[in-house]
Amino acid sequence: MAKNVPVYKNFINGKWVSAKSGKTFKNINPADTREIVGLFQDSDERDVNDAVAAAKEAFKKWRLVPAPKRAELVMNLGLWMKKNKEKLAKDATREMGKVLNETRGDVQEGIDMALFCSGEGRRMYGETTPSELPDKFAMTVREPLGVCGMITPWNFPMAIPCWKVMPALVCGNTIVIKPASFTPLTVLNLVKGCEEVGIPKGVINYVTGSGSKVGDPLVKHKDVNMISFTGSTDVGRNINIAAAESFKKIGLEMGGKNAVIVMDDANLDLALEGVVWGAFGTTGQRCTATSRCIVHRKVYNKFLKMLIEKAKTIKVGNGLDEKNEMGPAIDESQLLKDLEYVEIGRKEGAKLVCGGKRLTGEKYKYGFFMEPTIFADVNRKMRIFKEEIFGPILSVIPVNSFEEAIETQNDCLYGLSGSIYTQDVNRAFSAMRDVHTGIFYVNAPTIGAEIHLPFGGVKQTGNGHREAGKTALELFSEWKSIYVDFSGRLQRAQIDTDALVKVK
Repeated sequence: MAKNVPVYKNFINGKWVSAKSGKTFKNINPADTREIVGLFQDSDERDVNDAVAAAKEAFKKWRLVPAPKRAELVMNLGLWMKKNKEKLAKDATREMGKVLNETRGDVQEGIDMALFCSGEGRRMYGETTPSELPDKFAMTVREPLGVCGMITPWNFPMAIPCWKVMPALVCGNTIVIKPASFTPLTVLNLVKGCEEVGIPKGVINYVTGSGSKVGDPLVKHKDVNMISFTGSTDVGRNINIAAAESFKKIGLEMGGKNAVIVMDDANLDLALEGVVWGAFGTTGQRCTATSRCIVHRKVYNKFLKMLIEKAKTIKVGNGLDEKNEMGPAIDESQLLKDLEYVEIGRKEGAKLVCGGKRLTGEKYKYGFFMEPTIFADVNRKMRIFKEEIFGPILSVIPVNSFEEAIETQNDCLYGLSGSIYTQDVNRAFSAMRDVHTGIFYVNAPTIGAEIHLPFGGVKQTGNGHREAGKTALELFSEWKSIYVDFSGRLQRAQIDTDALVKVK
């Protein structure tokens, strides 16, 4: 499988170019490590500098293109993605592992974001408002930021870059994007789409490589006006600190430790489907994954038994095989981390009731596969309750009341997504109010956000910004307040306002 491996290049100022280092790195299929998906450029600060310089120069003209015209290109990009959806999905599965149905959804989310943002090109509304002085007009308009640096993750290799790229382009910014080193091909495909639909040279630039050699220089570059990052809380914290020196605008989307509450009046069959999908979809490698399941004691034993039986039926394997329902961990280190947390849970006294092992045998010998894993009788002091694992491991926690369930849900460093299963409308609305997360679901799992609503969280999940929806415009633009005085004389706001205003 190592023969005829394609070599992919960076995209800088409208040209596909090699890294200054002359080095490349391998992109490996996590479901079958015999397959090298491609060789990608091992770039460094010199390549970042070239990309930023190209983006800075392109910004001079791109910002003057009318927003509806910029949006038309974004719409064409979405239609290009729709036309090529199956190929884009298969490439994403090859390099990050999740099953084809999920990567099709990943690409569809990117399509949806493109088409949504294309409409925003005609709806970037400002405001007009009365002035406190006569013969004076007041209004607000949006302006682009300039060069936007984007550092994107591997678990949603098409959707999350699209959350950033589409609104940034419509707002009039130029882009330097560094994809995760596990999934450079999917972002390269997106950039190829930009090239094919005619987005001008220098407007989008693509540089591959490590966080230390590409990400850090991008964050610290003096000509980068904002950084949009999705990834771990630890890395996000470091980016925030590094960017503070130059007062860059920062958008951070980071970790989660999401919980589903299953009350004693819940539709247990519905809750079962939601919890299993939330916990084991994408092999648990989602920031919104259901990592904790908080169950009322009245239905605890029954629901736990249902969970175990359902989890044991999940078909694990290569995501390109349509029969499989769960793919591999992204790499060996993530798999070992997952297995380490199994041992941590055992030592803490949690009861391992399902899975917990690496899958072996001919079907799994070349991939990073693990059994869907469930721990029962977890309590709030345990690390498996508190820490983000990013793997197919579900902790089940018994509680005695609705109030205890809410308290348990909120006992977390993160605040991305939450959920409750109940038939009681009063409990549902109380949970909507009292669960401290940026996203909340009733009778649905913690995953499944739609692109026209804001996406993001509270506490250590983010820094207050939201992606997707019209709120994405807030992240990728600045407000300008404009005053037009047509009185022909000096008028002093806050000073002359007490004077009698005479009607001419």
